[in-house]
Amino acid sequence: MTTTPPQTPSRTYPSLRAAWIPLAALCLAFFVEMVDNTLLSIALPTIGRDLGSGTTALQWVTGAYSLTFGGLLLTAGSMADRLGRRRVLLVGLAVFGSLSLCVVLVTTAGELIALRAALGIAAAAMAPITNSLVFRLFDDKALQMRAMTVMIIVGMSGFVLGPLLGGTALAHVRWQWLLVVNAPIAVIACIGVRLGVAADRKEDLTTDALDLPGAALSISTIGLACYSLTSGVEHGWLSVTTLASIAGAVAAAIAFIRHEHRTEAPMLDLRLFTDGTVRGAAIAQVGTSIAMAGVMFGLILHFQYAYGWSPVRAGLANLPIIVTMIGATPLSEWLARRFGHRVACLVGAVCLAGSLAGLSWAVDHGYAAIAVCMVLMTVGLRTVMTICAVALVSAMPGNRTSIGAALNDTAQEVGSSVGTAVVGTLIAALVTTRLPAGTWSSDLVASFFHGERVTYALLAVVVGLVAAGGALSLTDSHTVEEPAGEEQDGEEHAGEEPAMEEAV
Repeated sequence: MTTTPPQTPSRTYPSLRAAWIPLAALCLAFFVEMVDNTLLSIALPTIGRDLGSGTTALQWVTGAYSLTFGGLLLTAGSMADRLGRRRVLLVGLAVFGSLSLCVVLVTTAGELIALRAALGIAAAAMAPITNSLVFRLFDDKALQMRAMTVMIIVGMSGFVLGPLLGGTALAHVRWQWLLVVNAPIAVIACIGVRLGVAADRKEDLTTDALDLPGAALSISTIGLACYSLTSGVEHGWLSVTTLASIAGAVAAAIAFIRHEHRTEAPMLDLRLFTDGTVRGAAIAQVGTSIAMAGVMFGLILHFQYAYGWSPVRAGLANLPIIVTMIGATPLSEWLARRFGHRVACLVGAVCLAGSLAGLSWAVDHGYAAIAVCMVLMTVGLRTVMTICAVALVSAMPGNRTSIGAALNDTAQEVGSSVGTAVVGTLIAALVTTRLPAGTWSSDLVASFFHGERVTYALLAVVVGLVAAGGALSLTDSHTVEEPAGEEQDGEEHAGEEPAMEEAV
């Protein structure tokens, strides 16, 4: 078996090792778009002082990216099915890298929010396509699911590594460089994709029209819903602006559902949700992302403001999440194999809710207590996110895996946007709308701890109900890495399995 990829990209590869160039490129593209979700979170206090921003503006520095990213994922997947998956990915990488260089021109919080929103649009043209192209690299189902497992680990690692990488970089460079570095990474990923991923064939694409009204309605729904939270703090929950935002979000959601039912080429075929596995996996993914984004946003402020830690130290404080993300893999797989998807995800949901409830107590009891809760949360995240991703893709028709990947990513990004919005809004409402520079007074720290206790207690209830509700719709499948009923080729793959488990 050769381990050297051909000069001209072949349609498929016989092993993960043979596909190392395209697989590494796709993983790199997925990593940079996921790490950009959290890379700036560690720099929020620095950005706030540099640009004179309040908590609501800082919330939108991270939320704007998640908002446009999540809102356009399905649209990007739809475009890729029509224009070509590799072509759309290459364009997305080029735009993402070019926009990242524009951060050197930013002088206000508004400009940074606009740039982050634009980066989210470019990233949306990358995420579902990197996942769907992984399936194109291999004919063998087992290899497809092994490659997907690698992608999941890379993506989740990128999400949690953002603060650590950002904190380390801030000790030596200005915060703008956290975005500038995206440019060379995008170039490397482009080269790898062009070298190793075969060009799209016309017969593999669809000629259905793009569902532009559906895209506009989905973005309006998510955007107005998130803005309603911010408006409630700034203008009052019964103000005309807030009530209009809520009414607009509800109206847009209803219009989206009606449009998707009626159009001949829907952006999201709502009939997919009649499958309990698809519906449950998507709902559970929303819950996990609410927990992860909410905790990441809240603890960054906690470590740097309440504790007064440097960005590097605050980044290192996330090490329990990073280590557990990798170390929890055997436990997550054992739960799935021993008890099945439904029970394993219920256990993960309990871990998530328990960790958030624990954080509500731990925030004013020192870092050790917080670290224990971070470990428990990550066990829940690793279990629910991985099982639901595999279950969702496995439940999709063979010719709809790209839609499955886009739906999985959309659910996670919607959750991230909601989690960030909820924490930022509650902190602004319960503590202060403007974070002061310098050392905090003891009264302000005490007020911040109170705000965190209320916030994490509320998140514990919300995440527990959402994640557990989604888990109950899953099946009792014991599959972890490949669809049920698919068997490996015995001797051919037996030697690769330990290497895969070791890599994960």
